[in-house]
Amino acid sequence: MAVISRDVMATSADDGDPLLPWLRSIHEASQTLDLTQAGDSQSFDELLLNCINAFKSDPRYRDDIRFLKIWFLYMDGRSDYERVFGEMEEKKICIHKAMLYESFALFLEFKGRFIDASMVYHLGISRKAEPLGRLKKAQVLFLERLSEIVTNGSFEKAKKGDTHDIEENFVNPWSVATIKNLLQDLHSQVVQYEGYHPSNRAYPGKVALSSLLKSGRNKSIDIGGIKYQIKGCAGQGGFAQVFKAYVDSNPDDVVALKIQKPPFPWEFYMYRQLDMRISEKERISFGFAHRLHLYTDYTILVSDYLSHGTLQDAINSNVVIGGSMEEVLCIYYTIETLQILESLHDAKIIHGDFKPDNLLIRYSSVDPTENHNDFRKRLGPWRDQGLCLLDWGRGIDLNLFPKATKFVGDSRTSGFRCLEMQENRPWKFQVDLYGMCVIVHLMLHNTYMEIEKGQSSDGNYFYQPKSHYKRYWNIQLWKDLFSKLLNVDPDEDHKILLRNLRESFQDYMCSDPKLIKRLKQLLVKQRASLCSS
Repeated sequence: MAVISRDVMATSADDGDPLLPWLRSIHEASQTLDLTQAGDSQSFDELLLNCINAFKSDPRYRDDIRFLKIWFLYMDGRSDYERVFGEMEEKKICIHKAMLYESFALFLEFKGRFIDASMVYHLGISRKAEPLGRLKKAQVLFLERLSEIVTNGSFEKAKKGDTHDIEENFVNPWSVATIKNLLQDLHSQVVQYEGYHPSNRAYPGKVALSSLLKSGRNKSIDIGGIKYQIKGCAGQGGFAQVFKAYVDSNPDDVVALKIQKPPFPWEFYMYRQLDMRISEKERISFGFAHRLHLYTDYTILVSDYLSHGTLQDAINSNVVIGGSMEEVLCIYYTIETLQILESLHDAKIIHGDFKPDNLLIRYSSVDPTENHNDFRKRLGPWRDQGLCLLDWGRGIDLNLFPKATKFVGDSRTSGFRCLEMQENRPWKFQVDLYGMCVIVHLMLHNTYMEIEKGQSSDGNYFYQPKSHYKRYWNIQLWKDLFSKLLNVDPDEDHKILLRNLRESFQDYMCSDPKLIKRLKQLLVKQRASLCSS
């Protein structure tokens, strides 16, 4: 199998290019090469080897892509290809060219050497081989191919109860193939969920759903026999738009319609898992989906509508006036996010897109008390106050994967790619823990988090934010949070860590009556500001 074209001909106007006659000879030989004849193959390999020996120490061709292709043509016919690659490394042949690593990784992938292929991508990226963007894209495509292979194999073994011999599974949980396989496997279960309305035809409504973003206000659309009056766009992404809508034109019955193309029923599945696994006390922090209408061209998810804006809106409101969120408010929302992740991960669910845009703010209809016990245990109005985590399109149900599974997908969300993604390492809960740190950093500093990597006394690496803490903050609280969440041990129960961090912030808030009183004042002020805007 040739991983590159056998046509290595290149034109050159430079008659002083001594490689050019060799290229012509190799091209001519390749045109008449009969691989079924041992003599032909041997002669061709000798021609390639003679060319390599003639120029491998010539600095003029060290970064010449034409010469690199000759090396790979030679490697293609060898069983000692690793030795050939080692010699290329030694002679520094195109070591700063992305093609070197992409071609060799493809070669190894064809040979079934997946781990070695992955290491080659890592090597090229660490050397910043150019074009780096192309190499990174090639790596992502490789990981998606790998996840499909592993996922398919894992599912078959899991069905047979033969998961004990799977030492390590690497899966991209967000690849199209993974989601498709999971939904196919879950189909008989999903169709029985309350609110699931599948159809084998395209959306039949008279109003084109694609027109709503431009001219949808006050238009009515019919979905499953219910009329929804569109009142405005509440958010949009690459594949979906979210609209505020009145049910049957009733302003007291408001919902959010998430309209997505191509159809994507995965989020509805995740909402039903939340219904079953999250305790009644905590369920209010995770949003509710009433129904899903699945057509061949769209999915329409009908869910609760919260009108008070997102945590990102609250952060931005401070940016506008040139300040940052007051520390006591940062502490409150830090407690909320820690509680959310603690409950979520205990239910064996990963959100996968944990950021302030996906955290809606909840306000109680009654002012919360200043009672420390009510605040700590989230009793009374404090239960109705807080945050609500939405957008489960990247949600991961860990119950669907063998226990040893490690994830290799990249969120490609600027500012929220966890350290493992940045360093091309497998991850699991770290994707949410890193998102938690970025959220806290945004609240404290109004900037995205930048990380510095140091070495600890035991020789291990240690990560911490570059930003400094203001002298009047409770510095130890924040240092503990960042140092522990950014350097979490994959083998420890991080849910205990989340609980301990949450309790340390709660202890601080309850240590002084003035803190909860100030928090109440800030929440009133914030509500007036966000709701008026």
